[in-house]
Parts: sequence; C-alpha cells; structure tokens
Amino acid sequence: MNDPRVRSFQISPGDLEAAQLDDLIREIEQKSLFYHQEKKKSLRARYIYGTIFLIINLCAWFIRDYAQKALTLLPHVSSCGPEGSHCFHTLGVLRVSLGCFIFFLIMFLSTWNTMKLHQAQNTWHSDNWSFKFLLLVSVMVATFFIPQLYIQIYGEIARVGAGIFLGLQLISVIEFITWWNNYWMPNNQSKQSCSFGFVMSIVFYIGSVCGIAVMYYFYVASTACALNIFFISLTVILLIIMMVMSLHSKVKSSLMSSGIMASYIVFLCWSAIRSEPSHTKCNAHTQNGHTDWITVLSFLIAIGAIVMATFSTGIDSESFSFQFRKDEAKEEDDIPYSYGFFHLVFSLGAMYFAMLFISWNLEHSARKWSMDVGWTSTWVKIVNEWFAAGIYLWKLIAPIVRQPRVHEQPQPTTTECHKNTVAFQNNLTLSKSVLKVHCKSRDDDLGDHFLRFQDAAYNFSFHDHFILYTRFKCILSKGANLEYHKTFLGYEADKYRRCGALYAWEARDDAIYLSTKDEPTKLMYSWDKD
Repeated sequence: MNDPRVRSFQISPGDLEAAQLDDLIREIEQKSLFYHQEKKKSLRARYIYGTIFLIINLCAWFIRDYAQKALTLLPHVSSCGPEGSHCFHTLGVLRVSLGCFIFFLIMFLSTWNTMKLHQAQNTWHSDNWSFKFLLLVSVMVATFFIPQLYIQIYGEIARVGAGIFLGLQLISVIEFITWWNNYWMPNNQSKQSCSFGFVMSIVFYIGSVCGIAVMYYFYVASTACALNIFFISLTVILLIIMMVMSLHSKVKSSLMSSGIMASYIVFLCWSAIRSEPSHTKCNAHTQNGHTDWITVLSFLIAIGAIVMATFSTGIDSESFSFQFRKDEAKEEDDIPYSYGFFHLVFSLGAMYFAMLFISWNLEHSARKWSMDVGWTSTWVKIVNEWFAAGIYLWKLIAPIVRQPRVHEQPQPTTTECHKNTVAFQNNLTLSKSVLKVHCKSRDDDLGDHFLRFQDAAYNFSFHDHFILYTRFKCILSKGANLEYHKTFLGYEADKYRRCGALYAWEARDDAIYLSTKDEPTKLMYSWDKD
C-alpha cells in the first residue's frame, strides 16, 4: 500500500546534473526525516503497550482479591454464577487474562506481516490509541459474559501458552548472555577486556556460590528436607558441569558467560524453592497469616518483573527467526522491531500472568497478596531451570558436534590475513544517472554514497568476524527518481574465514554484475522498479 506522504517525495525526471544531485539529496533527507519520525512513534508505542499490560495486571489482582466487595453489579450477571463466584478470584483472573489475550491477538493478526514504515499496519500499531482503547475495554467487558465452562477451557489452554512464553523468555535470556559475553570478551581480546572478563567471572561465580550457601542455610532445616536438598545439590552439579565445559579447549566460550548463566540458574532454583507452600516446614519464609510491608513490596516487585519480562522478550525479535535475521541489515524504511512478534509475546504474557496470579491452579484461589506459590509453581520453575541449563550446555557443545572432519578443513597458513574488499562501480553508460549505494552489516551502517557515471569506484574493507557470521546487505538505486533499485547481500562469509577476498560489483543499465578474484564477471541481479 502506497502512503501519500511517501508519494510527496517524488523528484522531477531528467538527467541529474550537479544541482539536481543536490536536490535529490535534499529530497532523500526529507524522506529519511519522515522515516525517523515514524520510527520514534513506533518505539514510543512499545512503552504505551507495556503500560497497558501493567494496568491489566493490576486489574487482574484487583479482581482476584478485592472485586467481590467493590463490584456489586457483577453478581447480577448470569454468567457470573451465584453471588458472582464465577467472576472473582481464579475465574475472574482468567477472564481478565482472556480479554488481554484477545486484544493482543487481534493486534498480532493485524500487524504480523508489517515490514515497512509506510504501510498502513505501521500507523495502526503506532497510532489510533482512542480506537484501540475502546477495543480493549469492549473485549474486557465481553469476557465477563462468557459462560464458566469456556473460561475453564481457556485456563487449560493458558497453561500451555504460559509454558511457551517461558521458553521464549529463556531463549531471549540466553541470547542476551551470549551477546554480553561477545561484547566484553571479543576473540581478539585486549588485556583490558580480558581483565574485565576475568573479574566479572569471579564476581558471578562468587555470587552463585553464596546463593547456594544461603539456600542450604535457609531451606534445609534438617535432613527431612530431602526435596530441597535434591534441588540445590543438582544445581551445584550443573554449575560444576558448566564451568568445566567452559574451560575445555574445544569449547568457544568463556568463564564469564558460564558465570552469568550460573547466577541465573541459582536464581531460578531459589525462586522455585521460595514458591513452596508457606506451611511446609522447610520453607524459611513461612508467613503468619497477616500482610506486612515486605509481602506487599514483594508482590508489587513481582508484578513489575512480569511486565519487564514480557516487554524485554517482546522487543527481542532478533533472537528468533520469525521476521528478522540477526546478521542482515535493515533498510531505512524497515520497521525497527517485529510488530507481530511483539504482540504475540504479549498475548502469551497474558496467559503467563494469569498462571502466576492463580499459582497454576485452576481449582483453588490464591491467598491475598501472594503470587506463584504452590507445588505446581515450584515444579514449573525447577523444570525451567533444568531446561535453561540444558539449552546452554547444548549451545556449548553444538559447534563441536557439528564441526567438519579434520581432513575437510583447509590447511592453516602462517601468512597475514588481509582484509576483504567490496567495491561498487557506476557503469550506467546509457542513462548516465547517479548510483546510490547503501551497505550495512550487523555492527556497521556505512551510510549513503552517490557515484556519478565514471566516478572512481566506492569500496570498503574489513576482516571476517571470528565468531559471528559476517554479512553486508547492500541497496543499489538508480534512475531520475531512484525508481530502479535492488537489495542483496553484497558480501556473505564462507564456511571458513576469508582473507583478501574481492567482491567487485558493477551497476549497468540492464542489471547488476559481480566479479571476484576467482570468477569472471557474471550477471547477478536484475533491477526492481517501484
């Protein structure tokens, strides 16, 4: 769908001379300003959706704990049953969760294929807040007229959806740990980065050991606490395995990443044990029946953690392969994050917060100011811990399992590894129009470059990344209005690290050609036209 605001940036046809080139650049800058403003609105919209999700969480808590006294009209709704019992407590939370799920599911279905900032779906995602507010309220109210049976069916489905949410969140956390490790511990480590990584590794492992000691002290009152001993001891074993594997010569990892992961699984173990029912003799946080400020603060922090977990996972579409690939660059008019994935995560988050508020139990209501307490909650968290450790260990050994046989690998050389070069030449002999070149990798945006006919070639050089897969995505544009264009991978790393490679791209009137040191010039891509 063409946006009228984008059409207003059309440029008069004709051959481009020096003055016309300035006009072209000015028009491109105006278009860039429009895309910049649209991106700002899109990024701002994330926080609005996060605030909406927080308010819905608070509404679910209110419906569970206090609505029976405050909302006197609900008992008169037939679907709410005798004295409104089907609209408060556990079933009330599920109704609010269902409303939230439906709203974000509608947003997902209406934005999942959005790719460009000038599409109508981008405006729907970032604007129209009054209409979306009415839609949300309508859906929320409608859920209180749904019969009890369907709400209970939704509760069973919500258990599955909450499990999927936990899996997505787990992958996002592990990808963040990997990114942080690569950021602070690059392969060509300087002494400073090595020192920092070593210090941080010690900090995280000391924190993990202290966490283990605290859990043994508070949650193992006697040898009768066999289950807690099992949970904590297995966590210790997992820590040792991760540390030993990180030190193995064939594993491309560091103690820093395993230290962060160790702290994370210790936290999951602590969270699981703390979710045990308060009446158990091995729970050090047994409560005496009244609500104190620590309980209230813990509850509010837990709500904030739910919202933050949903928000951070929702904006992390690059850790998944639904719409974006990590190493591919984005065009200027691409959306800044996957709208569909964002709303999908929030719809699953609606199921997740429902399970936490009712402690994964569809039969009994949770106590006031409590969240995620009970044996079901404990086992969900402990399995999540084991699953996290399993995924991380697989990420460590997967490169070893998948690596090629020794005789298939090229022989190492002692010569210096020269940089690879990508070059672009304007050979538009008929139109003699300006060629616009824009290349971008995961880490570097090289910006716009304009080549007149017979100008010197534009080129850039780089080394392949030691760990990540190096790609440069390039966009070539030509014509009076830059109406002819092509997006392609100007460079893509091979299975083995390249040294001194040359990719010479040539823009001709009919198509785009490529020549390398090993291959003669050949046709690669035809031009696309708006």
